[in-house]
Amino acid sequence: MLSKLPLVCVVDDDAAVRNALKFALEVEGLDVRVFDGAASLLNDPAALPCDCLVVDYRMPGMDGLELIGVLRSRGFDATVILITGRANKELRARAEKLGVHCLLEKPLPDDALLDSIRAALPRAG
Repeated sequence: MLSKLPLVCVVDDDAAVRNALKFALEVEGLDVRVFDGAASLLNDPAALPCDCLVVDYRMPGMDGLELIGVLRSRGFDATVILITGRANKELRARAEKLGVHCLLEKPLPDDALLDSIRAALPRAG
């Protein structure tokens, strides 16, 4: 029986970050799709659903929290991990209100993102 790999979508405007995350997560056995911003994700009908969404906060146009808000208003209920260069109380509160699973600060500690994704994914059974 074929088992579907968990799908992680990564949205980040920095190509180097996108590619590094894609590589690191694929090495760990995850299916990864990358997007260079909110518009590219929203305009791709095949992008969602995914098992976990990793979103950068600071992006041109629509920021990560705005993107999460749009997705939530459309019924998207998968796990979301927000990454940012600087987190403050206001950002954390806004993320929590949108149901963000966790907020990670860059530079990402060793396995923090992978550990957060694994914790968020439904257990195969």
